[in-house]
Amino acid sequence: MYMPTTSIGLAGGGGKKLPVLVYFHGGGFCIASFEHPSFHAVALRIAHDLAAIVLSADHRLAPEHRLPAAHHDGETVLLWLRRHAVSGSAADAGLAESADFERVFVWGDSSGGNISHHIAVRYGSGSLDINPVRIVGCVLLGPYFGGEERMASEACSPADVFMGLALFDQMWRLALPAGATRDHPAANPFGPESAPLDDVAFPPVLVLNAEHDLLRDRTADYVARLKAMGKPVELVEFEGQEHVFFVYEPRGAAADELIRVVRRFVHGSAPDTAAALSGPAC
Repeated sequence: MYMPTTSIGLAGGGGKKLPVLVYFHGGGFCIASFEHPSFHAVALRIAHDLAAIVLSADHRLAPEHRLPAAHHDGETVLLWLRRHAVSGSAADAGLAESADFERVFVWGDSSGGNISHHIAVRYGSGSLDINPVRIVGCVLLGPYFGGEERMASEACSPADVFMGLALFDQMWRLALPAGATRDHPAANPFGPESAPLDDVAFPPVLVLNAEHDLLRDRTADYVARLKAMGKPVELVEFEGQEHVFFVYEPRGAAADELIRVVRRFVHGSAPDTAAALSGPAC
């Protein structure tokens, strides 16, 4: 958990309470954890620049724990948050005193974006009861979706890049239930066995896409399909950037622009002052 330390939004400090941002890291469901330096740096920056409480979440890894294990673990994080909202006393006093449980955002990059999508579906369909916690927005950075039919950007992906199609396909083989294809509902939200999303009350969704991400066409298709259903979804594209570029370079012009876009989404406008950050609280 990452807590701002200034009085911005802190109860007892003269301001309103802070939004809560639940962050799910990437790794194709198979590698990494919230302790990885890259994800630590991301959590530090978004907590500082968005003046938000950030809960950096972990999940069980495939192939030992195949999907939907990671989706279930994501829901467990929200249920944990609900318990603290209901009890009124968190294990960390800062969370109980400073968190606005009615302004919760879910942010995920790559496979974390996949988790965030599935949480939004469960929440928006009424299957995930976390009242009085309210999810008021989702941020998906290069969400890791799949499908048996190749999108153009996938088919044209260079074979010699590290984060290429061969690696992504291998991750799916390790992460999906044994024998499942990339059209499994955990991978393809619009696959032949996936539940219709027409009646799901999605919270607002901000999707961040990168020009050189091999998943860019699948991401754009995801946004187009949700828009066709009348869902509140926005797509922002970043020229010249790679898959989950913000994770690998959380500083720089592109990262600064990403923060501006997400700050507008979370706050409507930039906060008056950036909050200082003390580092992980637990």
